[in-house]
Amino acid sequence: MSSTPASHSADGLAVTTIAAGAPVATLINVFTVDPGRQQELVDLLVHATEEVMQHMPGFVAANIHVSDDGTRVVNYAQWESESAFRAMLDDPGAQVHMRQAAAVAEHFDPHLYSVASVHHR
Repeated sequence: MSSTPASHSADGLAVTTIAAGAPVATLINVFTVDPGRQQELVDLLVHATEEVMQHMPGFVAANIHVSDDGTRVVNYAQWESESAFRAMLDDPGAQVHMRQAAAVAEHFDPHLYSVASVHHR
């Protein structure tokens, strides 16, 4: 486990860390969406990340996943701490994007997680 808040690539950028005990707060937000609006939601989340989230203190990484059937979008994001994540929730600029995503999605289910176990072959 690194003693720094997040792992970094060779160019110094923070990268997603999936490791038990990693010193990050991981948001997993599962959005349910009409298949015809899946790409619209992806575009909103990418725009929000590029324009607002990645510039906020404590942001580490965001990864947007789509289900093959078009009904789900998952945002797997990491923050240096739970307090950094909570500060983002209180930010008016971030709130605009969160409302836009909520308007496109039929349902969303955000929770903070810690990695309990990782296995590789």
